[in-house]
Amino acid sequence: MRLSTSWMYQQSLSTMLNQQSALAATQNQVSTGKRINVASDDPVGAGKVISLDHILAANAQYSSNIDSANTRLSTEQTALTGVTNLLDSARSMALQGINGTLSSSDRKDMATQLSQLRDQLIQLANTSDSNGDALFAGTSTTKTPFVQGANGAVSYAGNDAQLMAAIGSGLQIYTGDAGSGLFMGIPSGNGSFTASAGGSNTGTLVVGANAVSDPVAWGSASAASGGGYTISFDGAGNWSAADANGDPVVDGAGNPVGGAYQDGGSISFNGMSITLTGAPATGDTVAVKPAGSQDIFSTLGNMIAVLQGNGSDTDLDNGLNRQIESLDQGLASASNAMVAIGGRMNTLDQQKNAYADLGVTYESSLSDTQNVDVYTAISNLSLQSAALQASQQVFAQVKSMSLFNYIK
Repeated sequence: MRLSTSWMYQQSLSTMLNQQSALAATQNQVSTGKRINVASDDPVGAGKVISLDHILAANAQYSSNIDSANTRLSTEQTALTGVTNLLDSARSMALQGINGTLSSSDRKDMATQLSQLRDQLIQLANTSDSNGDALFAGTSTTKTPFVQGANGAVSYAGNDAQLMAAIGSGLQIYTGDAGSGLFMGIPSGNGSFTASAGGSNTGTLVVGANAVSDPVAWGSASAASGGGYTISFDGAGNWSAADANGDPVVDGAGNPVGGAYQDGGSISFNGMSITLTGAPATGDTVAVKPAGSQDIFSTLGNMIAVLQGNGSDTDLDNGLNRQIESLDQGLASASNAMVAIGGRMNTLDQQKNAYADLGVTYESSLSDTQNVDVYTAISNLSLQSAALQASQQVFAQVKSMSLFNYIK
């Protein structure tokens, strides 16, 4: 078999080029610390790297969304804490007005304080988050949600929707609450009904605490009441009740409900109980109606109007009692919202911790797939460098071997 000089040259050159290519690839691995720098290094591994990169990027975005949601919910919780403190102050003032004898000057001072509290409440309801978006405007975040008109009434300019943030694949969480539910659509009275002294009463009857004592009896009787009841008092200290149609209310045996009135006692029938104090005059009444809704700003406005009305102590007590009930409903609304916010923030923290744990796992898998063993790569680099040098030395010797060197 004859080996031509050109073939030997080509074979040596091919070998050195392959060794140089392998050496360059190893040098790239050592300098970058990665085993896979281009897809051709390991097609299967490169596909896994792309998949892990996408997962890590998505988790990083979800974690960022969680941080933003936590910040927004924390701001809302702070605002609602302020609302709760403000309503507690208004409630304490109302109780002070009921339990003591207020002079005209006292009433004026209290009305001024309540006006200031009302202004502060509007300001809190218009709180913005760190991005300048209104917290309680629903999804209409660029609007000022609560606007006070020339007549003092407050209207809502937002919507009833709630902002949401994506915190996982197919997982979203509310990052705010619409002000329409928090501040505007608050049930009046005790949430089931309102009981108020008749406007034409001439006695000193004051309607106090009231509640549904038997929900089953209340529910079955209220459907047949025609929308409420009227409790009437005669001159002999007795009371009776009629439904909205004017028909006497009867008990289970078919007898009309009623009895002797006791100052400080309660009147109970059809699953409800109403505490009354004072002395009713002949023909005085108490109206019981299904609970409607009243915004919290109107509640404070009504308290101010009662204090500025120059009415009797009885009128003051009845007026403030009704607004205390509405304040309690407003406090319950804020409290329920804060509990819900706490639950959402707990969910966010758990999800953030889960992403932190998953991140460690995914990063480890990515490192195992993509990164190079530096010690092995350096060892391979030394071996490949030595092999290339040997090939170059052999080629230098081979190229000097020629028949013409011996026939000179």
